[in-house]
Amino acid sequence: MDTSIFAHSANKAGVWHPLREHLESVSSLVEEFTADFPWQKEAILAALLHDQGKAGRRFADRLKGKEKGLDHWSAGAWAALTVWRSVAAALAIQGHHIGLQSADRSYLRAIDPDKLLKQHPLKLRLTDDPSVTQDRFSQIISSIPKVETVIPQLGFGAMFDTRVLFSALVDADFLDTEAHFQGDESGKCYRARGSELNPEIALEHLQDHIDRLTRERAATSDQVVLQARSILWTEMKRSASFPVGIHTLTAPTGSGKTLAMLGFALKHAVEHNLKRIVMVIPYLNILDQTAKTYRDIFEPLFGEGYVLEHHSLAGSGSDTEAEDSENDRERARRLLSENWDAPIVLTTNVQILESLFANRPSRCRKLHRLAKSVILFDEAQTLPPALAVSTLAALAKLSNSYQSSVVFSTATQPAFEHLHGAVTNIYEAGWKPVELVSKHTELFSMLKRVDIEWRREPTAWNTLYCELSEHQQVLCIVNLKKHAILLTELFKDSGREVFQLSTSMCSLHRQAVLKTVRERLDRKEPCLLITTQCIEAGVDVDFPAVYRAFGPLDAIAQAAGRCNREGRLTVGQMVVFTPISETGCAERYLYPTHEYYQAASMTSLLLNESTTDNLDIYDPELFRAYYRRLFDLSRPESGKKAQVIKECIDAGNYAGLADAYRLIDQDTISILVPYNQSDFNVLVKEADEKGINSAWQKRAQVTSVSVFRPKREHSVWGVIYAAKTVYGGESEEWHILQKPEFYDPVFGFRPPDAPQILIG
Repeated sequence: MDTSIFAHSANKAGVWHPLREHLESVSSLVEEFTADFPWQKEAILAALLHDQGKAGRRFADRLKGKEKGLDHWSAGAWAALTVWRSVAAALAIQGHHIGLQSADRSYLRAIDPDKLLKQHPLKLRLTDDPSVTQDRFSQIISSIPKVETVIPQLGFGAMFDTRVLFSALVDADFLDTEAHFQGDESGKCYRARGSELNPEIALEHLQDHIDRLTRERAATSDQVVLQARSILWTEMKRSASFPVGIHTLTAPTGSGKTLAMLGFALKHAVEHNLKRIVMVIPYLNILDQTAKTYRDIFEPLFGEGYVLEHHSLAGSGSDTEAEDSENDRERARRLLSENWDAPIVLTTNVQILESLFANRPSRCRKLHRLAKSVILFDEAQTLPPALAVSTLAALAKLSNSYQSSVVFSTATQPAFEHLHGAVTNIYEAGWKPVELVSKHTELFSMLKRVDIEWRREPTAWNTLYCELSEHQQVLCIVNLKKHAILLTELFKDSGREVFQLSTSMCSLHRQAVLKTVRERLDRKEPCLLITTQCIEAGVDVDFPAVYRAFGPLDAIAQAAGRCNREGRLTVGQMVVFTPISETGCAERYLYPTHEYYQAASMTSLLLNESTTDNLDIYDPELFRAYYRRLFDLSRPESGKKAQVIKECIDAGNYAGLADAYRLIDQDTISILVPYNQSDFNVLVKEADEKGINSAWQKRAQVTSVSVFRPKREHSVWGVIYAAKTVYGGESEEWHILQKPEFYDPVFGFRPPDAPQILIG
């Protein structure tokens, strides 16, 4: 090793990473990522300055393992703030290790290295005297051109733009660092770039698939159902020429929304030169099904990388290592984070929405790739009401400033336009969606195919068990996982074969159960399926009879969509029942959350007001009234969460905003499970011998489950172990089940003290 200034220590080939090369490579990537953004030069400035502190003499010792606890980010952040007057660049530079913090003036003044020399709030040391660091940095980066700042200091728009700039910086930094550590004697080895969308070719291929599917279903599906799907497909192709913006897609269950909205997205991409499609799905089993459908359609034509499935909930917790990422575990966390470099991405509400408000590098890394995209929210009614106003504001900003179209698709369209005024208080554009389906009322009339019995008196579990036993094919949906387990075990004890779906099962397991269920339904063989509400939205199953525990009106309507879906019966039968509560248990505890209980109570109120003791779930206006009254009752714009979010926005408090905007309040981990023993053995061998990387993660997703991170003393730590990473150290997010008896063939992962950590 010579006396050069380095950014990173030696890789496995013994090659060190020069700081000049790293800064120039990161700035080139950032320039590419931000080509369409008005603040591109601020982003390039951040890239050139982000590791200025590594020019300090102590950092060379850090790379040799002789130092630790060094702050190498404040030097560049202070230069961006005082020389170039860019608050956004300063925050991004500081945040690329400790997360975006605050745009408050007093906080920004505290970045001054002279002050940090005397007392550092994180109890770290600078890498050198500030003047020495600057002199050494000038030896490798001799000049930086003048930059006109574009992003203001405060405001919702400023925070959003800063977060996207931060995303571009973090992604570029992580990609170049990864390329160094994956490199050899010949140089850095970058991961393969994502392929192009090629929407014209993909649309032709999708049209062929639709035509083939229609021919295959002609003999088994009702002609009215096929006609409704044809109308929706035609409507979607027509509306694809609409301008880029905010849209709603309102159509009944079973009308073919999943493929129709994909057709819209591809044609919309052709019309407006968009480069990515992001499908956002609330439940893992729907994501499994949709991902399989999309892969079956496109991978034979475009190959494996065309569809990216990112459903892991892991990584939503701490990401604030107050060091310099030469720590093996911290480096692994950053380099293993997903960046959505693929033409079609399927992900969850949690992943995309929390990222829009996140402040941590790993969570924000993918944000800049949402520009010039079509973002499809399937089953939009599942978006959390308490976060509705800030969510709509962020999506409106994404559409207006980053040339992306956002589509809210559902049979039970929330009346979010009712919140337009509240949204304008955060972001001036507000929420003014344009409906894509002009004939949606006609479609609902065509697809009335289920009669619903609304029971008022509570039903005992044994009574429900007896009723379900009388059906050859029946689906039962309950609100709580413990109720699903209780019912399932009643049937197991009686010797009747029963199937269950839950998030405690890995993706492959859920897919296998659904495949078996569909085959039995088609062959008219006995089939009893018990599940929580995770099956309701978008899962393609067709039962002649459905039982649904009383709940929110939209959930009941979605459950009806699993009954007589293909119109093979004159009418399907659905029973809405109320489970009998445990002795001394309040009604609220029949539901998973307070918001869920509140929505169920509004359904009960509407039912009591009805003159027919019935509610017409095929009337879109019923849902508009339901949501308007629900929003008036819950007042999401003035709730506690909304107030905290507004205060954080006004103060420019990025860290506080990230904490306030959480769909899941607890951090999670992913656990590789032995559902498919041969695949499990291969992945475990690779992890144990070589360590895991991003490619391993993608393969492991389908045989893993997500659980809330257990407390330190929880007994689950005795049955799992942390996976090693190729970058050294252990992963905090990925673990491996070492005792296969804790993965049940019916229930999935059943660890010790399961209720404390399983995701409902």
